[in-house]
Order: sequence, then C-alpha cells, then structure tokens
Amino acid sequence: MPHTPVRFMRQAGRALPEYRKVREGIPMLESCFRPDLVTEITLQPVRRYGVDAAIFFSDIVVPLKAAGVDLDIVAGVGPVVAEPFATRADLDRLPLLTEVPQVTEAVRLLVAELGSTPLIGFAGAPFTLASYLVEGGPSKDQRKTKALMYGDPELWNALMERLADITLAFLRVQVDAGASAVQLFDSWVGALPAEDYRRYVQPHSARILA
Repeated sequence: MPHTPVRFMRQAGRALPEYRKVREGIPMLESCFRPDLVTEITLQPVRRYGVDAAIFFSDIVVPLKAAGVDLDIVAGVGPVVAEPFATRADLDRLPLLTEVPQVTEAVRLLVAELGSTPLIGFAGAPFTLASYLVEGGPSKDQRKTKALMYGDPELWNALMERLADITLAFLRVQVDAGASAVQLFDSWVGALPAEDYRRYVQPHSARILA
C-alpha cells in the first residue's frame, strides 16, 4: 500500500471557514434537512482535502426528528428532547419511519456531484438514540437509561426494537438514493459493561447491520 490510510471522524465542522460561513445563523437541525446545505457542507472537505470518500452531513438525532420526535440541538448543550421517554405509552410517540425526502434529495445531489468518489452515510445507533430519549438530553452517567434497561427489560427491548426500525429505515433511504456505505454511531454505548452491551444492545444493532 503506497499510502497510510487515515480516517477523519469529522470531515465537516468548525475547522473549515467555509463551513462556518454557510452555517451562519442556521440552526443545526435545519441545516440537516436542507438538501442544498447538506450537499454543500458534505462537499467542502472533499474540495479542500481531496479525501477518498465523502461523509454525509447529518446528525445522530436526525432519524428521531424525521420520525416526529420534538427535539432540538441547543448550542452548548446538545440534543434536548421536549418530552423524555418514560413509559410504554411513550412508544406511541415513536412512529415508524418510511421516507425522508430531504435526505433522499441530498444523497442524489451528492452522488451526482461526487462522481467516482464514494459517499458514506450514517445514523445514530439505537442505544444512543434511546439515551437521548430517556435522559432528555446528553448525560455523562446514563442513569435514567440504565434504570429503564435494568428495571424494565421488556419495555427496553420494545423501545430498542422501534429505534432499530427507525435507524434501519433511515439508512435504507441513504442506500437507496446512492450511498456507497453506511455506518452506525453509538456515541454513549461506552457507558455499559461489555456483558450488558451484548445482552441489551448488540442484538438490536446487529439486526440493523444484517
């Protein structure tokens, strides 16, 4: 291999002046649902650095927003859910996701612009989405999430199954529109011991990837 492979976890972001300029005054979630902005932001690091693949500009919680969850990304805080998940009745507020036309359009625009450069799509994994829903926002200890997981495994699995369906649908939208590969981001799963991960989380992520 003539070159050492390096993967940039974040290709777009505050490090790029052109990113800061195009995002000025536009909330994060709004920018994720505007195909023109998603296209421009995704292409910026490709133009600047000539990377081997583009990473679709989105956010971990976009699938939840697309499914109708009332949430916002608050500056200096992160994703904040208006009505945190606590009971079985809350499952009714998580409808299945079938289409996300803004994402479909953005991926198609990008594939046309990128040519032979692959596009990598992504989505938040079920555990991380569940943690935002249950905690109501970012949490360092995931206390409420663990309380639900250990205290009511039946409800926990029902929630994870619903979130896995939403995540899978969100990834399929990207693949069907032309993404070359997709990945799951499970930002908060490190809060669990390996044994609990294998029992309560891995089956749901594995079903998405399968």
